[in-house]
Amino acid sequence: MRYRTLGRTGIQVSPYCLGAMMFGAIGNPDHEDSIRIIHKALDAGINFIDTADMYSRGESEEIVGKALKGRRDTVVLATKVFNPMGEDPNQRGNSRRWIVAEIENSLRRLQTDYIDLYQIHRPDPTVDIEETLSALTDLIRSGKVRAIGSSSMPAADMVEAQWVSERRGLERFRTEQPTYSILNRGIEREVLPVAERYGMGTLVWSPLAGGMLTGRIRKGQETDLRRAPMFKHITDERRLDAVEQIIPLAEKAGLPMTHLAIAFVIAHPGVTSAIIGPRTMEQLDDLLASVDVSLSDEILDRIDEIVPPGTDVGALDMAYNPPAIQHASLRRRPVNERAAA
Repeated sequence: MRYRTLGRTGIQVSPYCLGAMMFGAIGNPDHEDSIRIIHKALDAGINFIDTADMYSRGESEEIVGKALKGRRDTVVLATKVFNPMGEDPNQRGNSRRWIVAEIENSLRRLQTDYIDLYQIHRPDPTVDIEETLSALTDLIRSGKVRAIGSSSMPAADMVEAQWVSERRGLERFRTEQPTYSILNRGIEREVLPVAERYGMGTLVWSPLAGGMLTGRIRKGQETDLRRAPMFKHITDERRLDAVEQIIPLAEKAGLPMTHLAIAFVIAHPGVTSAIIGPRTMEQLDDLLASVDVSLSDEILDRIDEIVPPGTDVGALDMAYNPPAIQHASLRRRPVNERAAA
């Protein structure tokens, strides 16, 4: 396994990051089997694990914590905060109050006294970014966190956060975690260039486009993918049409769809690691078999023809939408003010 520097932190990480979302009730509820999957990934050279407090309401962190007993010092461990962890309205978000409380819960579940990379899971428009960065800065100075990062943050917000850190003498976001795949290339336009400009590492999620690049979803055919009934993006005709063009490309290259998809993502110079999220040992074995795959310019050019650089074919249901996209009232003047005269 070749290793890459995580932004300008000096931390060396594997190009594959083991995502732990599928460990626990929402994916694989068998703790021992999940631990075996984690251990196999580590034995294969993956040294980067990403989880979050909200994955199966803390169960994922607990599984990861058990798996890392005796191996903690050789693993770069990342987790996240933001999503609701209870009915209390203050048990969520990016406020100082919640961040300083939830880091203790994550440390306890992970059975460690420090987090290598602590990330805000989503932007929080209700909280001043200075408030969030100030709290995260204190966690670094206390030794509980080594580096901080953002996730699904729009490019403009990334720039603002960097400027706030500089003006206020606060620790700055060292990483960004956006979604990126052959079908969702929008981050090539601004997010990845901004990350590169500020020396931020990127760990990208859903390189298999929410399951659409597994080869198990075809136009006009039934799929055995468990998550299919849950997500609208799996039935998006535009995405299905693109997949039907990608399948013969993978076949011509002699590659499984999953291998083509992962190799595409890590070929971008702005990408540090691709998050893989296996639920079973078989899925991990398939992804590990792709570590030696390198795509030619000819294949990458053909992908550019199918999905032009910097564009998205539809959107993932899990993707972040800023308030102006979620709420029509922020895009529309009152009816009596819409006319020019």
